[in-house]
Formats: sequence, C-alpha cells, structure tokens
Amino acid sequence: MTYCVGVKLDDGLIFASDSRTHAGVDNYASFCKMTVFEQPGDRVLVLLSSGDLAATQAVIGVLRQRAAAGASHIWSVTSMFDVANLVADAMRDIERRDGPFLESGGLKFNASFILGGQIAGEDMRLFRIYAEGNFIEAGTETTFLQTGEAKYGKPILDLAVTHGASLEDATKCVLVSYDSTMLSNLSVGMPIDLLCYARNALQVSMKRRFDAGDAYFEVLKSHWIAGTRRVFHELPALVW
Repeated sequence: MTYCVGVKLDDGLIFASDSRTHAGVDNYASFCKMTVFEQPGDRVLVLLSSGDLAATQAVIGVLRQRAAAGASHIWSVTSMFDVANLVADAMRDIERRDGPFLESGGLKFNASFILGGQIAGEDMRLFRIYAEGNFIEAGTETTFLQTGEAKYGKPILDLAVTHGASLEDATKCVLVSYDSTMLSNLSVGMPIDLLCYARNALQVSMKRRFDAGDAYFEVLKSHWIAGTRRVFHELPALVW
C-alpha cells in the first residue's frame, strides 16, 4: 500500500508520497513513488504513483521511452490535459500487455497516479488518474486529491487545507496527515518525498525527502501531539 497526496492552492501545488512497498508482512522495501519531469521555463510535471510497483514503473518507463522516441510525448504536448491522456494511454497499453498474465495468476492490473504541474501558457492543473485510465481534475472546491491509504490523513486535510491557504501552512498540514496515516497503518512508511511548486515558477526549487528520525518532522509531530492534547483538555466538560 502507499499514500500519495496532491494539493492545488491559489499559490501553487504540493505533492507528497511515502516510499514503502511490501509483498507480505515480512517483506518491506523502499522505492521512490514521485517522478518529476522538468524543463525549466517550459514545464514542470509531477507524477505520484500508487499500486503494484511493477505496473507503475512500467508506465513511467513507457512515458520516458516515448518521450525519447519523438511523436506526441510529455515534452511536446501543450496542455496538462494532454499529459493526463498520455499517462492514461501508457497505462492501458501496459494493462493490455500484462493483464492476461496477471489474471492467470489471480491478480489484476493495479496502477493509479496523481498528476500535476504547469506548462507555459497554461495555469497549474492537478489530476487523479484511475487504474482504468479515466481521470478527474481538482478544482476550487476539490483542493486536494489522494490515492492509496487515504482515509487516515483525509480528516486533517479537510479541516485545514483550502484553496486560499499558504504553501507553508498547507505543507505542514500534509506532513501531519502523513504522521496520522503512519500511526494507524503500517503499510505506509518513511521516507516521505515532498515537493512544493510555486505558481508560474516553471521550475522546481522546493523538494525534500524526510527519512526516519528527521529532525524537522519529529518537532512537527511533537508540537502537533502536544497541541492536540492541550485542546482536548480545554474542551468543555460534559454535563450528565
């Protein structure tokens, strides 16, 4: 399992992904699930992947291969909608190739993505692409999109992330949502990859990985826990 989240704000975009993969309770490993395609001044594209690691890596490999081969590819299209369709096409091609073999082993093709970024001449956009290749787009009323083990972190994002929130505040909220998720579900774990993109920057300047024991993450977690306990004790007493 995994947990990935993309946030669209007035000021920019936030992307975060954990890196835990597992094939059973005694076989854990770490793989980066954030892929960045960047041409400074022209476009920044970020893909967060969830699902079967072999499937998601195959899709990303196809995107890179087609970009190198020419024709219509991630460096040539002129809108994020076109990029989302390129990702969907790659997913369907991999499913057509691998699906019958997976089914013979009792498995199904399982890959989904969060795609976001900006291409010069267009505003920032954020998409959630499902395993079937169809997708939805975030808007002003849908500030964030999640994939994977989303339920533990969603209430915190619902409370604090609005389209008018600052990149700094929303980023802290995203990290707290990871802490809550990891506390409740062992299939999500560090390192956490985080990227913030400022509107119209057309380059990546804020990207960081949080390993286990990271000093900032530990301080953030301790402040959140202490603040939550303080508010709990300050709640009005129940009258029976």
